[in-house]
Amino acid sequence: MPIDLSAMLRMSEIFYSIQGESRTLGLPTVFVRLTGCPLRCQYCDTAYAFSGGELLNLEQILLQVAAFKPRYVCVTGGEPLAQPNALLLLQALCDAGYRVSLETSGALDVSAVDARVSRVVDLKTPGSQEVGRNLYANIASLDLQDQIKFVICNRDDYEWARFKVDEYALCERVGEVLFSPSHAELVPRQLAEWIVEDNLPVRFQMQLHKYLWNDEPGH
Repeated sequence: MPIDLSAMLRMSEIFYSIQGESRTLGLPTVFVRLTGCPLRCQYCDTAYAFSGGELLNLEQILLQVAAFKPRYVCVTGGEPLAQPNALLLLQALCDAGYRVSLETSGALDVSAVDARVSRVVDLKTPGSQEVGRNLYANIASLDLQDQIKFVICNRDDYEWARFKVDEYALCERVGEVLFSPSHAELVPRQLAEWIVEDNLPVRFQMQLHKYLWNDEPGH
């Protein structure tokens, strides 16, 4: 069935930059940032996307993305899935031939996301102050093209994340399990050393964009 290109979404920004995290780290990527999020993680670095933004239809969004001639597109937020039409956007981007990823908190159902999309699900640790919002039923719908991310604030978060990796056999279920230090809360080297000491089969990652552009808008 053809997608209704008049469907509307509230957008915070669309920009072209270097992917700072996930499996496609370092690759030029268009970021489509949707407005709104039902969570309030204490370390959030995109609170500006909680409100405001501009209403655009799918046709307008696709034209802006196409102008960059990208190979990779990341739909992010906020929490993209808080807007139901995000599902149509993801489908339309896949239909346009892009390699598409979705950055989602995992607090909302991801099962209806187009199967061509790599879902990057952020399981909230206790240190986020939103651990109670995790929808663990999502894990059953994930596969090897998907990724799970943990933002680690301290040693307790690290031990909690280790337990979840084992509890749900995440390294066998998804393509990448990502451990990231919470910026300005945990020294990256400390997290790297814990991973090495415990010989965890996870990928350590840092937010490359913070080191390149220090969270400047449009990056």
